[in-house]
Amino acid sequence: MSERAAPFYCPYCGDEDLRPSEEGHGAWECASCNRAFRLSFLGLLAKGLRREHGEGGTAI
Repeated sequence: MSERAAPFYCPYCGDEDLRPSEEGHGAWECASCNRAFRLSFLGLLAKGLRREHGEGGTAI
């Protein structure tokens, strides 16, 4: 992936009026609720999103 992903909505209020923050990489500001937050990639899960048959139904 060559471009960075941007959030579509604020995780606090759900509004879409977001702007990149001057605080650095991954930091965003919401003009609606006046909150700032940071997004970061933590890594890949060892098992991915696959569920076993015994954990709540059918496997994905």
